[in-house]
Amino acid sequence: MKIGVVSDTHMPHSGQRLPKALVAGLQGVDLILHAGDWTAPYVAELLEQIAPVDGVTGNNDGPDIYRQFGKRKLLTLGGIRIGIVHGDGFRGTTEERALAAFAKDTADVVIFGHSHIPYKQVSDGILLFNPGSPTDKRWQKQFSYGILEIGSNGTEATHYFYNDKS
Repeated sequence: MKIGVVSDTHMPHSGQRLPKALVAGLQGVDLILHAGDWTAPYVAELLEQIAPVDGVTGNNDGPDIYRQFGKRKLLTLGGIRIGIVHGDGFRGTTEERALAAFAKDTADVVIFGHSHIPYKQVSDGILLFNPGSPTDKRWQKQFSYGILEIGSNGTEATHYFYNDKS
């Protein structure tokens, strides 16, 4: 199973449409997971033109997005338990908050956003993965998204980077 992973699109502030590099990179995925801060409901519609979409609400999302997606999810995909949360809050680092959100669950992977910083680390056997942002790189050198592949050889998460968000 091949899953596209995005977060922090912040649209329309960061653009009216998805970057060409993101659209091209997500071709062929089975599902797209968004870790919050869509900021406009039409982002889900744009992503759904590529593949089915699921995700969570971020701290910049309104009640319409919250009603559609909720704040936290635990999905089982390809036999792997995937937790999704935005990662915002006040105590600890974004990574620590994301991991803590699933402390009472048995997650194999935790996907999060909020910081706009691409991150991939295994902590206590749990893969923590932040795809960065495909439209609002802030202090990062490049825009980014991720691909999570689940197969018979295990789970692998990969970041993809690009310079032009048009």
